[in-house]
Amino acid sequence: MFVTGRLAVAIALGVLPLVLAGLAGYPPYAVAGAWVGLCALLAGLDVALAASPRTVTVSRRVPARARLGEPVPVSVAVHNHGQRTLHGILRDAWQPTAGADPARQTLLVPSGERARVAIPLLPRRRGELVSEFVMLRSRGPLGLAGRQARHAVRGAIRVLPAFSSRKHLPSRLARLRELDGNTSIQVRGQGTEFDSLREYVRGDDVRSIDWRATARAGTTMLRTWRPERDRHVVIIIDTGRTAAARVGDGTRVDAALEAALLLAALASRAGDHVHLLMYDRVVRGRVTGVDGTGLLPALTDAMAPVHARLVDTDWHGAFAAVRTLTTRPSLIVVLTAQDAAESARAFLGAFPNASRATTVLVGSVTDDDIASLAQQRGSREEVYLAAAAERTLSDAENVADAIRRAGGEAIAADPEALPPRIADRYLELKAAGRL
Repeated sequence: MFVTGRLAVAIALGVLPLVLAGLAGYPPYAVAGAWVGLCALLAGLDVALAASPRTVTVSRRVPARARLGEPVPVSVAVHNHGQRTLHGILRDAWQPTAGADPARQTLLVPSGERARVAIPLLPRRRGELVSEFVMLRSRGPLGLAGRQARHAVRGAIRVLPAFSSRKHLPSRLARLRELDGNTSIQVRGQGTEFDSLREYVRGDDVRSIDWRATARAGTTMLRTWRPERDRHVVIIIDTGRTAAARVGDGTRVDAALEAALLLAALASRAGDHVHLLMYDRVVRGRVTGVDGTGLLPALTDAMAPVHARLVDTDWHGAFAAVRTLTTRPSLIVVLTAQDAAESARAFLGAFPNASRATTVLVGSVTDDDIASLAQQRGSREEVYLAAAAERTLSDAENVADAIRRAGGEAIAADPEALPPRIADRYLELKAAGRL
């Protein structure tokens, strides 16, 4: 049972007969009790005449997956099996991050009929969104009170990463097509493979002339090369405490997911094998052995429920887990935040040995606000903030130098610029024959 605001208004209106009774000499307490009793009787009658919310069937229409920041069409259907018309109020129990309208939905369902209520969601957080039940209220004809019931109808949505960096994909795919034989590669590297023969034209690299084919054809023939396929790209996403820091509108791990998705989409189109490892002290997400059109769905599905943990990452365990994914020559891309010498010691101590066959690329998300703070000198407080910002930038550069001395490559950029920069570096390695 529940009561509405109309009952409170009806009780408040009892002030008028109470005043009139006092002027007429009647006992005020008796009049007040009679008025409250009358209101209670009317409320009880309203409850008795209300349609039972337990004689209805509640069902949901919920998509299994949705993308972060995009509207999700969700609806709830109510089928009235009772003998009375249901004047109802419905509330779906989604958590606040689902972005549901907090207002309650009104229903009018005649006996034996069905009504469907749209409850659009706008997710604001990755992961699992769950609604365990639906609350349904049935009002009486007077609107003073009614009945309510809880229907255990579970609804769940897995919210996938937004993948806003896909806007950079068409331009990178165009560059990839240029590397893949649409235009000839002038310099042959260790990672290129033979593609086809064609006639020599002025300006071509004479080192690519095939003299045997020239003798057979009677004209100068040139070998063309294309980037080698079937290479392995291993992406490690740090989900430790440094990845929990907020940068811009999200966290560092959110920016790492965007970079990983863009690189994976590009590498998959290039014919390479992509492996994903999300790690702090244990494996939080892992994708391997998936190629083609199934790669991106598998990646986003694995990324969706993973969030940064407030623990230090075990880098020895992380790089040991990489060796279980592949032992082939590969590109290892580590997406982390190593911007302080103290916290980077464990990372640098476990850094894998780079070689001609294996390239290690370390991508870090930076905060543009730190660079802007370092330029301000207007007041004493700004001078102190600028000194702290300069120290942070200096520490980050020292860590980047240590990565380069260890044989790796360091790329640092803000969340918007990091995904395309890593994709561009991948294309450069392809063009240079290093992958």
